[in-house]
Amino acid sequence: MRRARLLVFNAALGPLDYRVPEHMAVEPGSIVIAPLGPRQVLGIVWEPDRLEAGDVPEHKLRPLLEVLPVPPLSAPLRRLIEWTADYYCASPAAVARMALGSTAALRGGGTTTEYRLTGEEPARLTPQRAAAMDALHGEQATIRELAEKAGVSEGVLRGMVGAGLLEPVTVDLDRPYPKANPSHAAPDLSADQQAAADAFVAAVREGGFQPFLLDGVTGSGKTECYFEAMAEALAQRRQVLILLPEIALTENFLRRFEARFGVAPVLWHSSLKSSERRRAWRAIVSGDAQVVVGARSALFMPYARLGLIVVDEAHEVSFKQDDGVRYNARDVAVIRAKFEGIPVVLASATPALESMQLAEAGVYRKIALPARFGGAELPAIEVVDLRIEQPERQHWLSPRLVKAMKDRLLKGEQSLLFLNRRGYAPLTLCRHCGHRFQCPNCTAWLVEHRLSRRLACHHCGHEVPVPEACPECATPECMVACGPGVERIADEVTERFPEARVALVTSDTLNTPAKINEFVEAAENKLIDVIVGTQLVTKGYHFPELTLVGVIDADLGLEGGDLRAGERTYQQIAQVAGRAGRGEKPGEVLIQTRHPTAPVIAALAAGDRDAFYSAETESRRDAGAPPFGRWAAIIVSSEDEAEAREAARAIGGVRPLLPDVAILGPAPAPMALLRGRYRYRLLINARRSAELQKAIRDWLGPLRFPQGVRIGIDIDPYSFV
Repeated sequence: MRRARLLVFNAALGPLDYRVPEHMAVEPGSIVIAPLGPRQVLGIVWEPDRLEAGDVPEHKLRPLLEVLPVPPLSAPLRRLIEWTADYYCASPAAVARMALGSTAALRGGGTTTEYRLTGEEPARLTPQRAAAMDALHGEQATIRELAEKAGVSEGVLRGMVGAGLLEPVTVDLDRPYPKANPSHAAPDLSADQQAAADAFVAAVREGGFQPFLLDGVTGSGKTECYFEAMAEALAQRRQVLILLPEIALTENFLRRFEARFGVAPVLWHSSLKSSERRRAWRAIVSGDAQVVVGARSALFMPYARLGLIVVDEAHEVSFKQDDGVRYNARDVAVIRAKFEGIPVVLASATPALESMQLAEAGVYRKIALPARFGGAELPAIEVVDLRIEQPERQHWLSPRLVKAMKDRLLKGEQSLLFLNRRGYAPLTLCRHCGHRFQCPNCTAWLVEHRLSRRLACHHCGHEVPVPEACPECATPECMVACGPGVERIADEVTERFPEARVALVTSDTLNTPAKINEFVEAAENKLIDVIVGTQLVTKGYHFPELTLVGVIDADLGLEGGDLRAGERTYQQIAQVAGRAGRGEKPGEVLIQTRHPTAPVIAALAAGDRDAFYSAETESRRDAGAPPFGRWAAIIVSSEDEAEAREAARAIGGVRPLLPDVAILGPAPAPMALLRGRYRYRLLINARRSAELQKAIRDWLGPLRFPQGVRIGIDIDPYSFV
């Protein structure tokens, strides 16, 4: 009799042992169906010596029911799952679930039915059907997906099918992707680019684990360099994974990829339709997906022949997952490359301080691109001291910035204004009684969005219409907007320059690939004069006619006491500054600030990145902060405030006394109420020599809490709210 140890997808259960029937062949990594009580569960067969399970006699083992018709998860991927679970103090099952990105794909291919508009134009439409017709133009998906996109019930759409307004389309779930051609349009590289590309190509050709830090200024052509490594991997019939921090960046990347290789890559992100996810996952597993471009979750896919990983914009905070398994995709990408025995390239114009330290220590091989491609010059950067050059009352553009924008409009050139704050105003209050509009679910003010006429919470998504009167004192028309968001800046631009064509670029306005593509085409065709945007515009875009960048409030990112506030602010402003002067015309950047002597602002103005990194490194070293020390957070939450507080006190009351570990708290989190849950935090600062994860597991393992209490562990936290 044979037995198999299973990693099952049930948070309350550890690994379980089962009997393998005589006729069934399984191996480590096989994906199987097993009985659990009256139900059936999905599981992955694991090596028995790597996971502990209960000691059940063989005669009591229940038999496995089925082996699913997909290749087993490879040994390198299983080791990655174990490492990620161990390092980030998560359950192996929670990590392994990310490898099975489409459970529907486990049963094989076949066909499915999707629906699209027929083009019929009926004489009369109900308001719901009319809204659906507007929302679904050019869309094809299942009834459920179309209903979500259109914001109507499935019944409305089924009625439209019956009325001949929607038609069914049979879709082949396993239709092959077109093949990329590595020699389709080989680029003309500069000497620096060629040297970088040669190093990457040699690493792919030789095989083996080689981590690179590609440190190139904005506009230096980093993408073209690692494209050559991708071409080499494709020539060797190996797969390539490209991680991007934002789905919004994929449209611009796809255009460049298609120009180089002749076809689009395979996409993997949360916005894919279910049929697209199923098709992509099966192509990844079979090895037919040559190049996969995706968000962080693409990192755990079961690639058949992975040969290269690239992490683009590797400094980005969005590579850190903030809930569930709180992993950093940049760091886990390096570990996956190590287990797979392949090269990995971290590309950035403003690398994370941790990556710079690893390069200086010789762990990463640093490849530098110090100049822009084609002779383009880096933009001139000037600081506007808002204490001296004050904007007009209830305005936010300084006289110097207004003058520079006017100059660009006269020349037919483009300007970009950056403010990392969505909406119209961050705070709305009543001028009569002072009432402030606060989210009922979070410790946060509601943000006014004038375009949608809503007050919205940017943490939980709660929305209410802008009221006609104050809910506290009932005074009508008394609402006052305090401070600017990008919508307010766009209004000011329109007020000052009525003839200017203004584009508002935020996650609210560019929320689909089609809208992003439309914006890029309009900007490239000079149909936009002024772009006003959030961090969405700080990276990835190349507009040759964009010659002026204005940073509205450079001090915004320095607020809140974040450990990495200075580094993040430097990266963000340096990235948005890099949008200026990328063509033949010189660029100019104006940074508005009230703290011109702050180290990060002074470094940006002087163009002295090394000085900033050096000062930031020393301050981190003095504080024992990463990369010289370790941070971890324990977040306790509950819908009952007293329950959360008592649980946090219970954890704090049995804290371990370790020589290399300092434990702060518990204290209410800065965001003390989030999505209806009260939150307390403990912050741990440890020397690098400390066994931090073991200490946390030993500390929390014996404790038991009420059912409503959640305990989250965040290793190497990026968010301190």
